[in-house]
Amino acid sequence: MSTMPELGTMSLKKISSSRLGSALPVLLALAAIWIYFGLTEPAFLSPRNFYYLFMQSSVVGTLAVGITIVLLIGDIDLSVAATSGVCAAILAVLTTNLGIPAPISCLAALSAGVCVGIFQGVMSALVGIPSFVVTLAGLLGFQGLMLKILGIHGAINVRDPFVRGITTTTLPTELGWAAAALCIATFSWMVWYNRQKRRRLSLENNPWASDLTKVGFFVVFAISVVATLNSYRGVPLVVVILLGLTALLGWLTTSTPFGRSLYAVGGNAESARRAGISLKGVKIAAFGIVGFMAATGGIVGASRYASVSFNAFAGGPLLLEAIGAAVIGGTSLFGGRGSVWNAILGALVIGSLGNGLDLSGAGAADKLMFSGGILLLAVSIDALSRQGRIQSRA
Repeated sequence: MSTMPELGTMSLKKISSSRLGSALPVLLALAAIWIYFGLTEPAFLSPRNFYYLFMQSSVVGTLAVGITIVLLIGDIDLSVAATSGVCAAILAVLTTNLGIPAPISCLAALSAGVCVGIFQGVMSALVGIPSFVVTLAGLLGFQGLMLKILGIHGAINVRDPFVRGITTTTLPTELGWAAAALCIATFSWMVWYNRQKRRRLSLENNPWASDLTKVGFFVVFAISVVATLNSYRGVPLVVVILLGLTALLGWLTTSTPFGRSLYAVGGNAESARRAGISLKGVKIAAFGIVGFMAATGGIVGASRYASVSFNAFAGGPLLLEAIGAAVIGGTSLFGGRGSVWNAILGALVIGSLGNGLDLSGAGAADKLMFSGGILLLAVSIDALSRQGRIQSRA
C-alpha cells in the first residue's frame, strides 16, 4: 500500500507529464516577472500597460505559434522574420503604392507566405537539404528581397484604414465579456471531450485535479484579462485574431491525424515512417503553416507600426524573440514535444520582460542579456528533462 508521500510523488509525476505540467515552468516565470515588476514599477500592473503589453507581444506571439509547428517535427525556420517582412512589404506596396483594396492585398500577402513556406519545405523534404541550411539561405535571400520590394527609401507607410484597424480596433465591453464566456465554454468542453474520447479508446486520462486546475486557471486568467482590458480601452481585435488562429492550430495539432503525425515525426522519424506516415508531406505542410503565420505576423506588424521597414522585421531581434518564445513555452528543440498555446505564454514572458525593463529605465544591453539568460535557462530545462526521460525509459 502506497504511503502519502509516495502518492504525492506519483501525483506530481502525473501532473508534470501532462499538458498542464508542460506549461508550469513558463507560467511560473510569467508570474515571477509580473510580481517583481509589479512591486518595483507600480505602472507595470496598470490596465494601460497591460493593453500595450498584449499589443507589443502580438507579432512575436504570431510568429512563435507558427514556428512551434516546425519545432514539433524537429526542424527549424530561421527565415520566419524575413518571410514576415517580405509579406508585409508586399502588402505595403499593393495598398499604398498600387492602391489595391486592402482585403485583396492581405490575401496576396498570406498567399505569398504560404508559397514561401511550401517552397522551403519542398527544398528540405524532397531535395534533402537540412532545414537549418534552407532557411538560413532564405533568411539572407528574403532580407535582400524585402529591400528590393521596399525600394530606395527602405520603408513604406501604411495608412489604409482596413489594415490599421487590425490593431487599433477594440471590442465593445459587452462583446469582450461575451468572447470571454465563449472561450471558457469552448475550453471546458474541449477538456471534457478529450477525457471522454480517451476513455472510449481505453487510454489513460490526466488526473481530475490536473484538468480541473487547468480549467480553473483558464477561467481566472480569461476573466482577469478581459476585466483589465475593459477598464482601459477594451479587448484588442488583434488579440482575438491571434487567439482564434492559436485555437485552430491547437485543435489541428492535438485532435487530428495530421497533428499526431507532427508529434510522431518529431519524436521518432523512423518509427513514424514505418507506421506509414509521409515524412515529406508532413514537413512540407508544416513549413506551409509557418509561412502562413509569418505572413499573418507581417500584416499585424504593418498595422501596428503603420509602416513597413527593414529594421522592424528582418533587421531587429524579431527572429530570436519568436524562436525564444516557442522554446521558453516548453517546445523542445529536439522535436516531439510542445504546444502552440505555450508559445503565446512564451511571447508574454519576453514581452513582459522587455516592457518591465523599459519602465525601469534599463538599456538595450540589459534587455538582451536578460532575454538571453531566460532563453538559456529554458533550453537547459528542456535538455535536462529530455535526458531524464531517456534515462527513465532505459
